[in-house]
Order: sequence, then C-alpha cells, then structure tokens
Amino acid sequence: MSLVAVVKGERGVEPVFRAMELIPFKEALEPFETVLVKPNLITSHTFETGITTDPIVVEAVIMKVNELGKKVVVVETEGGITSPDEAIIETGMVAIIERLGSEYINMRKLDDKVELKVKNPRGIKTFKVARLAVESAIITVPTMKTLGHTTITMGLKNMFGMLTTRNKYDMHQHGMNNVIYDICKTLPPTLSVIDGFYGKSGNGPWSGPPVKMDAIIASVDPVAADATAARCIGIDPYTIDHVRWLHEEGMGEIADIEVVGDGIDAIYQKWEQN
Repeated sequence: MSLVAVVKGERGVEPVFRAMELIPFKEALEPFETVLVKPNLITSHTFETGITTDPIVVEAVIMKVNELGKKVVVVETEGGITSPDEAIIETGMVAIIERLGSEYINMRKLDDKVELKVKNPRGIKTFKVARLAVESAIITVPTMKTLGHTTITMGLKNMFGMLTTRNKYDMHQHGMNNVIYDICKTLPPTLSVIDGFYGKSGNGPWSGPPVKMDAIIASVDPVAADATAARCIGIDPYTIDHVRWLHEEGMGEIADIEVVGDGIDAIYQKWEQN
C-alpha cells in the first residue's frame, strides 16, 4: 500500500511542510547526498496562472531537504521553444534558490551526460540526461494541470523535462503517453510534491483557466500521487495511459493507496474537460 498526503491550505510553506511530514520522505532521500528539485518552468508565466510551479512550493521543499543536510539543486531544461533560464528569474524562483543556499542548473548545458537504454520501450529506445540525474534523488514538483494528449500533466509528465534534448517536440511523434512511460520506468522520481495552490484546466500547455485548489499532494510513490491528484479533479486514473501502464509495470499504485491528511473530499473539484 502506498501513502499519499492530501493537504488543504492557503498558499504558503506550511501546507507543503505538513504534506511532506505525513509521508516517509526522509527515508526515501536517505541514500542520496544530492537531491534534485524539478519544478515545471516551461514558460515565464507566474504561479497564479497555474502553468508553472509556485516558487513558494519549491522554497518549502528546499527547506525540508536542507534540514536533512543534503545538497539541493533546482534543475530544468529547455522545452523546445522556451528557456528556463529566463523563467527561473521572471517567476521569482531564483531569488528563493539563492536565499536558501541552493543552486539552479540548466541540465542541457552540463557537459557530462549519459544515454539511458529503455527496457521493452513503448516509444523511445534511449534518451539522454545529465549524469547528475542518475546519481541523485529526484523530487518532481509539478503543478496540477490537464492536457489533451496525456489527460493530466503532473509529477510523471514533469519528468519529460529531465531530458537534455534541445528539440523535445520531435518526441511527440512517438506518443507522449509512451514517452512518459519509457522515461519514468527508466528514471523514476524519488518523490512527488504536487503544487495544487493553483492548477490549470483545459487541453493546452498554456491555454485554459486557472483553478484555485489550495492543495498540496505528496508521496514517495509518484504513480499514486498522480492517481490521487487525478481523482481530486474528477478523473479516473485508470483512463490515463501512462499512469495505468506504470502501475501495471509495478512502478506504483493506483488503487492500493492510503490517503492521509485532509483527504480527497477536502479539496475535490470536478474540472471541466474540453
């Protein structure tokens, strides 16, 4: 059984602290000296749009990891037509990173990269990441969003940003559910902290109205985290291909989940799907 924390609270560090303290995040991170925090910074849109990760969530995550004496690095790569180097500044995240003694790295700019081979791939046989990614814990810190071709884009889909390929758009030809499955079973995140202070409904990466959820969802089982987040917005996780496939692969739970904290009903909102 997997444990998923669902916490309701106004925007701030405390709901994030509470969610993380309800799950065994310390044990999950214990084997690692370095922890990568991977927000969603595909654009310079600010947090209230629901499109990019709220800096205050990243701040809280860094603070909790700092308590463990780990090195924390906030990481991102280009999205194809967008630059995280601009977004990290324009969203206000870089100031928080520097204040907390962490650092930001655009992984595409690192010279030391490795090519990972996907076992029994659905879409891609290999993909490149920074060597840092395979030697560190990874905390995926996405926003709660829906997207036409993958249904949701949350903790698992956020791992697409670990790839150091500059032109990621070409990956879409393989089917994004296939690609997410291949990436996450080969390079699984250690922990998922989903920013639900503001989410974004609709079918586009940037289009669609923001939704104020006042929620944080966290788990050391990223499949269970996404499945629970989907239920919080009225989506059956079994209908989400990459979530179901990773569950079938044994990477995480969909049904055998214990929800702790405030529970799904406390934050539930049925999102309209276009």
